[in-house]
Amino acid sequence: MSQTVAIIGCGLIGRAWTIVFARAGLNVSIWDASPSVLENAMDALHATCIEAGEDPAILSCITTASDMQAALEGVDWVQENGPEQLAIKQQIYADLDRLAPPEAILASSSSALVASQFASELKGRSRILVAHPVNPPHVIPVVELCPSPDTAADVMDRAEALMRNIGQVPVRLSQEIDGFVLNRLQAVLLAEALSLVAQGIVTPQGLDDTIAHGLGRRWTLMGPLATINLNAPGGIADYLDRYGPTMARLSDSAARGEAFAAETAQSIAATLPSPDQVPTLSRQRDERLAALSRFLTSTSQDK
Repeated sequence: MSQTVAIIGCGLIGRAWTIVFARAGLNVSIWDASPSVLENAMDALHATCIEAGEDPAILSCITTASDMQAALEGVDWVQENGPEQLAIKQQIYADLDRLAPPEAILASSSSALVASQFASELKGRSRILVAHPVNPPHVIPVVELCPSPDTAADVMDRAEALMRNIGQVPVRLSQEIDGFVLNRLQAVLLAEALSLVAQGIVTPQGLDDTIAHGLGRRWTLMGPLATINLNAPGGIADYLDRYGPTMARLSDSAARGEAFAAETAQSIAATLPSPDQVPTLSRQRDERLAALSRFLTSTSQDK
């Protein structure tokens, strides 16, 4: 691959994306609107490599740019990681569309805003899409590719091919939808989880153990549809025939709408580590996810 990538925004997601592209051998130019963030980016990237078990030598593919225009010079792909604020996103994309080479694809890491909200008035709106990663993308490979109504089909094809080539797992959506796929699934599971805890049916630890040592372990290797396909002798149709009515009844929870109430969040927060422990716990989580990622990659290659 000879493609050149620009990373616009060098926070946590931007740095993780930088590692994804750099370890695939692509030349990466990074820029951030904050001089202090940009100044510390290479040190932060080195630390992230060490935590994730990546060879710091991949950082030789990365250069820092003095401004956005310099970062965009000659690039084929732009991965934008700016604030999740519509007015800021609109300004960023007006600048990207004006400054980036006309054939470059402009991809947003947005987790809530869809591309039509910040790209519909731009001349180059056909080359803009959302490439929504899961944090942290350098160890969790799925990327949701969500087009706007204006995104060209060949842009989606190129985006999907690039993501596969750099070792990510692209999930191609056919149209815009609020929350994309992952967050919609996550929202439903979280709502039921919060509701069960709020009702006193299970403790927060018990709920988390159910996922971490039950569904989570099962879903690490295959998704829910592949899972239920193996859970009845006749495959998925047999499963739904046997258990569909029960699952439908269980999923129609009247309590779900109240699950995100502030008092529920406060009661659960009291049982969890305090906010000042989050950075350390996040690093530990990333190390474990990186080890899991290496294991799954090695077992896949052995087949």
